[in-house]
Amino acid sequence: MSYGDGLDDNAKVKIANKFLSSAPPGEFNEVFNDVRVLLGNDHLLKEGAAQAFAEYNMDQFTPAKLPGTEEQTIISKHGLEGSRYLDPRSKQTFKYDHLRKEPSDPQPASIDNRAEPYRAALEKAMQVYIKEHYPNGVLTVYGSSNGGDVKLVACIEDHKFSPQNFWNGRWRSEWTAVVSGGSTELKGNVRVQVHYYEDGNVQLVSNKSFNEPLKIERDEEATAKNFVKIVSKSEENYQSAINENYRTMSQTTFKALRRNLPITRTKIDWSKILFKNVRDELRH
Repeated sequence: MSYGDGLDDNAKVKIANKFLSSAPPGEFNEVFNDVRVLLGNDHLLKEGAAQAFAEYNMDQFTPAKLPGTEEQTIISKHGLEGSRYLDPRSKQTFKYDHLRKEPSDPQPASIDNRAEPYRAALEKAMQVYIKEHYPNGVLTVYGSSNGGDVKLVACIEDHKFSPQNFWNGRWRSEWTAVVSGGSTELKGNVRVQVHYYEDGNVQLVSNKSFNEPLKIERDEEATAKNFVKIVSKSEENYQSAINENYRTMSQTTFKALRRNLPITRTKIDWSKILFKNVRDELRH
């Protein structure tokens, strides 16, 4: 008998999708395995939660590496074309198995000749920034045109998973601008998620939006430099604010959450107490 036998299939799938979409970074497989046991129906899980797998990977900016490429690309809604994803750097589209997290069937992609000079210049400038500031950073820059306007979207992902130390974390940022004249607005959104679960369960989920004026130069490389300068300053200020907030919380909120040690000044060994209780019950 599986958990939730009183629920219909739609309700079960809805609950399963909720669990899956809330999985902390680096822990999707663990959540999936737990949901699989609770649901007790692999066919229903595969058919009903397929969209949840895709939405989770796109929301998390999951990195993927195509065969024969040196750099990873990002799975995001900006690269979704029908049932395939775009890697603008290698100029290929590909299929993606969202459960196994495996790309396949790379094919040449069409090139937007109007947007490509801006996109390539921004990718080059952003890549220098990524290498300097993100140890495991992945960058994907998308470009598209509509009439005389060019839309640029730069997505950044970096993560560090340390399950042996009971924590995982991911950084995601997304920056969008429409090149249409002498100046425009650069819109950004930065998200940070960290999960710490040693003897507890604590998550830090933070995000911040930005709207900054961006000067458009005649030269694509000069415009790209202006773009990166704003990104660098905004993300640096945001990271500094997070660090300061963490230091404050360490002395206030986190300290209040900690339980004081008993009079023995040592942690209670709950396993010994449980064993003693079970042993006493057996004796009676």
